[in-house]
Amino acid sequence: MRLRGDGLGLRVDAAAPDLTPFGGTYLYRDPITDAYVFTSYETGRRYRVSAMRGALTTSLGTQSLGTAERSILITPQGDGQPWEIAIEEYQAARSPYAASSSFEQTVDAATAAFASFRDALAPWHSEHTPAADLAAYVLWSATVAPGGFLSRPAVLMSKHWMDKVWSWDHCFNALALAKGLPALAWDQYQVVFDHQDGSGALPDSVTHSEVLYNFVKPPIHGSTLSSLRRALPRLSREQLGETYGQLARWTRYWLEFRRAPGSELPHYQHGNDSGWDNATVFDQARLVESADLAAFLVLQLRELAAVAPLVGRAHEASGWEAQADRILKAMIDRLWDGDHFAARPVGSRVPGVGASLLELMPIVLGDLLPQRIHTALADRVRLHLTPHGLATELPTSPHYEADGYWRGPIWAPATVLIEDGLRRAGHTQLADEISRRFRTLCETSGFAENFDALTGAGQRDRAYMWTASAYLILGAAAEERRGRGSDR
Repeated sequence: MRLRGDGLGLRVDAAAPDLTPFGGTYLYRDPITDAYVFTSYETGRRYRVSAMRGALTTSLGTQSLGTAERSILITPQGDGQPWEIAIEEYQAARSPYAASSSFEQTVDAATAAFASFRDALAPWHSEHTPAADLAAYVLWSATVAPGGFLSRPAVLMSKHWMDKVWSWDHCFNALALAKGLPALAWDQYQVVFDHQDGSGALPDSVTHSEVLYNFVKPPIHGSTLSSLRRALPRLSREQLGETYGQLARWTRYWLEFRRAPGSELPHYQHGNDSGWDNATVFDQARLVESADLAAFLVLQLRELAAVAPLVGRAHEASGWEAQADRILKAMIDRLWDGDHFAARPVGSRVPGVGASLLELMPIVLGDLLPQRIHTALADRVRLHLTPHGLATELPTSPHYEADGYWRGPIWAPATVLIEDGLRRAGHTQLADEISRRFRTLCETSGFAENFDALTGAGQRDRAYMWTASAYLILGAAAEERRGRGSDR
């Protein structure tokens, strides 16, 4: 990383440790290179700051432990010339930094690299999608090289503090990248399957330094593969065969390890499994049979049935289809409550009472649902639609919180999934309106992790991948409809 400044100096800080006297970041001056090095416990990497022009004039906290402040200061030279530094990330050792290009050449190279990425990713961008450049930049800037447990190029969910790959977030990145950057898109789809365990479960999250299995995420991977197969027509039989096996194991995990005795329906063990961590659906109980999970699994089973003949497993297709039909019937018989799907605690006959958008997520089944059900769901979805998008809890609910994570704010994944389901069920005007409002929200408030449903203000992490990916997914589809003269 090259940085240059004129006039003012620059201070580079490192956070003090939170947990132990030996955690956090250690700072020292390297007597061999005359550079300063931050050694980070959090990332397991070293960060070396070398002065190319100007002077590293002061430092605080060198060789300190505990809670001491750690920082260095770079100032201009006495003749008023700009300062310039290089910051390198590396593992254990590296030769002194030697520039291979000027600062201007470095800027030009970075500009060209991003332009190439953007033009491949969003060749459709126009004045109707003014945030496409920024959305592309968010993805480009968080794409990291293989390292540690990440065995392939990966788009981290953020370069702030959500710097991992979670096992449903990655699907939205794959969909956004698919048409323009198919190889990178396929890497995003596969990156969590690289760590599928013996039970068939996917990890909750992966980063270069750890793989966590304490929770899972919802099985949206079947519906994602269905979309990827349309966008990536050159998937080889070998790729499809490998993915079919992975998806089958992931599906059997839900069928074998997440269904209570006597129940056709799978269950979540915690809100975190759903991706909607603290949604009001989980207030009554954490172990619940929720219709969104059943709906995702139905789509996944149907995708397995569709892929089976393509990989020489046609004899398995009817079994997948029969299982999908049984789960769909059980979902309607057990959870349909007249105008929405009410989650039930495992083993209970008493439906939960809530006003969460999660209860309407079975709209992802589109026209696989009876018309009376998808029409009722569409009517309920309209109640969640604010001027900015879909509130995850009804704003009139006593449990609504403006910054309540999944208890009110607008989120990208819910928007993309519901918009797609409504469209496939024939509710195109409502789908168009949801798409338009969310795209306008991003153009106004950027790509935050979530948004205040009533004001549109960005909240939490302010540069989140699936928000940028959602904008690109919805923007590309809107441009395509506009080309046909059918978009609002």
